[in-house]
Amino acid sequence: MQFFFEVLIGGLLSGVMYALVALGFVLIYKASGVFNFAQGAMVFFAALTFVGVMELGAPFGLALVITFAAMVLLGVATEKVVLRPLVNQPQITLFMATIGLTFFIEGLAQGMWGASVRGLEIPGIQDEPIEWAMDNWGIGISKFDLFAAGVSAVLVSVLAVFFNKTRVGRALRAVADDHQGALAIGIPLQNIWRIVWAVAGFVALVAGLMWGARNGVQFALTFVALKALPVLIIGGFESVAGAIVGGLIIGAAEKLGEVYIGPMVGGGIEGWFPYVMALLFLLVRPEGLFGERHIDRV
Repeated sequence: MQFFFEVLIGGLLSGVMYALVALGFVLIYKASGVFNFAQGAMVFFAALTFVGVMELGAPFGLALVITFAAMVLLGVATEKVVLRPLVNQPQITLFMATIGLTFFIEGLAQGMWGASVRGLEIPGIQDEPIEWAMDNWGIGISKFDLFAAGVSAVLVSVLAVFFNKTRVGRALRAVADDHQGALAIGIPLQNIWRIVWAVAGFVALVAGLMWGARNGVQFALTFVALKALPVLIIGGFESVAGAIVGGLIIGAAEKLGEVYIGPMVGGGIEGWFPYVMALLFLLVRPEGLFGERHIDRV
């Protein structure tokens, strides 16, 4: 039973980090109604820029500030160059634009800082078991996983308040429902998108630091965003709470499936099991746990 809880807790902690990546998608989808395929590239760009600045001799705090400024600049430039000319265009047009943006950001990051794999360390946080939990419960809980989950939970909570309790958050939801309608009542569409892309850049920075510290800063970070797809399908594309719940479900299911089902099917289950879960979930509730059911009357 102790082993089961150890696997479950590890999965839940990983799930919070998946939720952090999914938040970037939720932010953009709420503002523009389009799936931002470039979110994984933004995570990669943030992590690579951070370690690149560190390699130039900047201390951790200064590198964090510089990278944050770079991500805000990237978000603002994306809004101005990519989204603004496409206001009120079909959603597939915006989606294709984010696909092109993905390759541009990936190439820009590697052109600036190189493509070699780097390590990333967060001062004072080591990937080692917490002694108190091991001594009292007999459960190995990683200090890094607990720290990353705590940071992710705080950021998720702040964004939830931002969406639901602030004027900007309400304006953002209005923009997502109807671009032209929002403009007609005086909501500055460009300003809202600029804010959202800047916040999405910050979320990508935090996700890049967490995942880069765990797996190393490498091109594979772009694929971490794909793990957010099952999270979004289960939780709903428009819900911050859905990102949290979906992340916990996928994280726990992935770890438990890897340990208990993996040996029966030959291993490698963690690579495809979340997508099977999402597919089955689509058959039951396509809009997700927290998504709104859309009814079209003709």
